[in-house]
Amino acid sequence: MSKMRAIDAAVLVMRREGVDTAFGIPGAAINPLYSALKKVGGIDHVLARHVEGASHMAEGYTRANPGNIGVCIGTSGPAGTDMVTGLYSASADSIPILCITGQAPRARLHKEDFQAVDITSIVKPVTKWATTVLEPGQVPYAFQKAFYEMRTGRPGPVLIDLPFDVQMAEIEFDIDAYEPLAVNKPSATRVQAEKALAMLNDAERPLLVAGGGIINADASDKLVEFAELTGVPVIPTLMGWGTIPDDHALMVGMVGLQTSHRYGNATLLKSDLVFGIGNRWANRHTGSVDVYTEGRKFVHVDIEPTQIGRVFTPDLGIVSDAGKALDVFLEVAREWKAAGKLKCRKAWLEDCQERKATLQRKTHFDNVPVKPQRVYEEMNQVFGKDTTYVSTIGLSQIAGAQFLHVYKPRHWINCGQAGPLGWTIPAALGVVKADPSRKVVALSGDYDFQFMIEELAVGAQFNLPYVHVLVNNAYLGLIRQAQRGFDMDYCVQLAFENINSSDAASYGVDHVAVVEGLGCKAIRVFEPGEIAPALLKAQKMAEEFRVPVVVEVILERVTNISMGTEINAVNEFEDLALVGNDAPTAISMLD
Repeated sequence: MSKMRAIDAAVLVMRREGVDTAFGIPGAAINPLYSALKKVGGIDHVLARHVEGASHMAEGYTRANPGNIGVCIGTSGPAGTDMVTGLYSASADSIPILCITGQAPRARLHKEDFQAVDITSIVKPVTKWATTVLEPGQVPYAFQKAFYEMRTGRPGPVLIDLPFDVQMAEIEFDIDAYEPLAVNKPSATRVQAEKALAMLNDAERPLLVAGGGIINADASDKLVEFAELTGVPVIPTLMGWGTIPDDHALMVGMVGLQTSHRYGNATLLKSDLVFGIGNRWANRHTGSVDVYTEGRKFVHVDIEPTQIGRVFTPDLGIVSDAGKALDVFLEVAREWKAAGKLKCRKAWLEDCQERKATLQRKTHFDNVPVKPQRVYEEMNQVFGKDTTYVSTIGLSQIAGAQFLHVYKPRHWINCGQAGPLGWTIPAALGVVKADPSRKVVALSGDYDFQFMIEELAVGAQFNLPYVHVLVNNAYLGLIRQAQRGFDMDYCVQLAFENINSSDAASYGVDHVAVVEGLGCKAIRVFEPGEIAPALLKAQKMAEEFRVPVVVEVILERVTNISMGTEINAVNEFEDLALVGNDAPTAISMLD
């Protein structure tokens, strides 16, 4: 056996569990952990500028590749409270991240010590498991349990809070005798698969809804194979976007109130059976349950038992990991296909494909200032099928989901449920850190961009290059659009006369100056014809200088993006595409 500090054992356990990168900010109460990171080695560290930023970097790192677990580190008190948003975001989207905080010594926990706060109690609603470790000998096994909790069942974040004296205490620990705990995930049975396939076969107009659980299970190939085998069209959710390529014949659009396609909503409303795998029937996907469920039956497969029936009760519920469920579904489907038992879906698919080719929104506007739809058209022209998009919330993200194209799993990295402003920059940095060879393009409106703009300095310091498309209308655009229902436009204007910048003019913040001041590169665009050259130049600059490069497009101040209160009542505020040239980068148009 070996004697060592408890915190040295913690670092050894993290390494054995596969951790090679951490994001964080040192502080007095967590300095023992930083001394262990230096002493033990093997874990690279990225210094954030804000602890919330570190938590979002950890999220981006996890979301980038199967099996990744991002780690974020902060000191006691406000560092932990700053990371609550990242924990909430990760919890909401079933993303495992490990948050480690320092804490006051045990003897001073009840004395209102400087920066001593009961962080475990604060974060319990937004973590899968949280603990303050009070015995030094429990430290390595608290970390062992943390990795087990993150990986087993529905994935999610955990927090380990470490009092200073617990970190420093010596314990007996042998890393050679350590083994990670076996992961437990529920699996669908043969009987359940046969019942689900029977319902699918009985339906005339079935759809598969592919959720983020498929991506978490690294089972996108299985989903595509199952769709191809049965001939059933696929509707990905926002979190499942990329499970099936956008240009696949069986991909028939996204559904929802905002991040959706006209053809996706129309197809869902025509369906008579919806077979959901790894999804949670989020309200921005369904709208009201009455409209979404009317006239159709439902199968729901989810890894978490309490998700079944949470929003509405399905006709058949199956508790299973998405990948394990698809294994059994494929087994039954192959047998039924060989026996000639699977129904032909050719007519239904052709019906879906016709809607996909005709119900398009217009993107080709030549207006100056630029209309946002044109930005996404140009992005489609410039960025290839290997591009990974990162975005969080706002009109920019909603329009991006309506107009951009995604072809691979984990190539649309989006904070789906929580939607915190400021998420995009640090999450993009986490993705680049996880996979430096990946072509990453972030998408923000001006307010999301300003929330955590300081994290761009991290990209400059640690050479994490990517292209950031900033669409600037100097407005809280989504909130302004929501205020239309209250007949107001109040406290949402971000514009002001910037006395220090003639280029930014009346749009307020000079983003180019700020970005360059943080050590990065930036290009400002005013006209549609300038967008593509700027995007191409930005890619070259990112490769040359190895820093984030921002392309700011000055938009018209007010654009209302398609959305509504029901999937059968989405408001189309702009012109619709009538001919191919109206939407030249659409996946399909009849002409």
